[in-house]
Amino acid sequence: VVPSEDAHQSEYVSAGDKRREWVSGFSGSAGQAIISKTAAYLVTDSRYWLQARAQLDPNWHLITAGAVDAPKDWIEWLVDRAKDTKVGIDARMISHEKATRLNTQLSAKGSKLIFPPQNFVDLCWKDKPPRSREPVFIQSIEFTGREASSKVAEVRQWVRSQPPAVIPYSKSPPTPAQAHVGTLISSLSNIAYLLNLRGSDIPFNPLFYAYLFISIDRVILFLDAAKLTDDVEDYLRAHKIQRRDYNDIWPFLRRREWGEGRLLINAETSYAISLMLTHFRYTVVPSLVDNMKAIKNEVELEGLRRAYLRDGAAYVRWLAWLDHKIRQGYDITEYEAAWRLTEYRRQNKHYWGLAYENISASGPNAALPHYSPSKSNARMIDRETPYLNDSGAQYRDGTCDTTRTVHFGRPTQDQSEAYTRVLQGHIAVDSVIFPEGTTGSQLDVLARRSLWKDGLNYLHGTGHGFGSFLNVHEGPHGFSSNVPLVPGHVITNEPGFYLEGKWGMRIESALCVRHVRTKGEFNGDIWLGFERLTCVPIQTRMVKENMLTKEEKQWLKDHNKKCLERLEPYLKEDKRALKWLKREAERGIGIAGPGPGGITIDWD
Repeated sequence: VVPSEDAHQSEYVSAGDKRREWVSGFSGSAGQAIISKTAAYLVTDSRYWLQARAQLDPNWHLITAGAVDAPKDWIEWLVDRAKDTKVGIDARMISHEKATRLNTQLSAKGSKLIFPPQNFVDLCWKDKPPRSREPVFIQSIEFTGREASSKVAEVRQWVRSQPPAVIPYSKSPPTPAQAHVGTLISSLSNIAYLLNLRGSDIPFNPLFYAYLFISIDRVILFLDAAKLTDDVEDYLRAHKIQRRDYNDIWPFLRRREWGEGRLLINAETSYAISLMLTHFRYTVVPSLVDNMKAIKNEVELEGLRRAYLRDGAAYVRWLAWLDHKIRQGYDITEYEAAWRLTEYRRQNKHYWGLAYENISASGPNAALPHYSPSKSNARMIDRETPYLNDSGAQYRDGTCDTTRTVHFGRPTQDQSEAYTRVLQGHIAVDSVIFPEGTTGSQLDVLARRSLWKDGLNYLHGTGHGFGSFLNVHEGPHGFSSNVPLVPGHVITNEPGFYLEGKWGMRIESALCVRHVRTKGEFNGDIWLGFERLTCVPIQTRMVKENMLTKEEKQWLKDHNKKCLERLEPYLKEDKRALKWLKREAERGIGIAGPGPGGITIDWD
């Protein structure tokens, strides 16, 4: 089995960790290659079926996980076929949770997982890119709002509070070997968050390869010396953090250098670590740091508000440029449009890079939720179908993720109806008020309800958490998650609709969970709602006014007016963008129908 992940279970990986892409030719961010002596299979979900069909050569069979009558995921597919078999995988590349689940199911079929001492793909991959030597840098308190020492102290307090791992019903007092003495953290974003450090080891993500050990009396960072600057060395010394080489993690675990006692790890830790520790030496618990990182403090929220304003201004300048060019009759490719937006973002204060690959799609390409154009195969942006752009930037004060869908001609009845349904779902989520204890998955239906009325739907999630200059996808909350939403959580709101082979649309804004005052205040001050961070107008041309309620029409007008008020100061130098933004904010909803004799005039 060749998974997509690296040894830290990262969603996005560095060039040298793209083993599954190298062996299969499929470049999507999710999927597993499974290779037997006689055949090769690629298992991936609905976001990537069309892309995989295009990229895989005839040696490969595509397994469409999640389709009707198909397996749910690669584990189900594998277990279904395994009988008295050995299944090989690099133990570093699979999480503890997946490996234990897979082992249990395989043993029922007389099969088992085995872990070759060397990675087979690495043995074949002759020109494998080397590990990044880019330096680590400090993310200062003006952006984080909290010192690393205070975060580490909270982790230590949590370690102390964990009860010893005694055998149930045991009468004897706990032994020192059963006490919890530390934790090992392998998630790269959690290490970066805890230590207020960032790096450049993975494209689009300001992360660096490391492991972090925290016990009651010491902190060890396993990080290669080549990545240190004098500033970072001084910083580690000042925070009493010991540094050892990245690969020293294995002898450290083998020799049990922390002495007696057990370590706390979470289910996403690589299985190689739990194998090295043996089950007497670790306890699997939910990650504390995931929750700490997900709840943004006021400094982080203020940073995100500023980042989304600057990013919104760049997005508006670009939309005005694109609209102008297309009206003048120029042909613009999806690739050129995406490149130009990146250039506008690059001029922004605190810009560090893109947050993920630009999704810039027209016509049938927009029906692929994760399509990214390349220079050689990009389509021209046409005037008959919606154009979808989902992109975002990494700024030192926040990670941005925005999607807008626009039409440069006269939308068809089907396009307008679908777009209006998507917008209604977007508004329903944005304006919901809910009591404490409500989870994202309980709100998910609001985004789909209007689409369902017309028998429409989308197969991806409605939204995810995102980082404060960290990963663009962050947990544990989200609209597919059973984690209750709390003030300080940030989350995207992105319903869509995709007509395969024809067109697609999505509207995405970033939200922040806040306390709200309600009229009834039933049960006290427990009511929550969303504050919108994204500041980019929503095009009204594709909206069918007669499908909207009075409240929905008002929401749309208010949103576009608010964008004008807030972005005007950022656009003083760009007359074209300001004119375009004013027009969008003051424009009516929909598009005039044909007049006598079928003549159509677009006044704007």
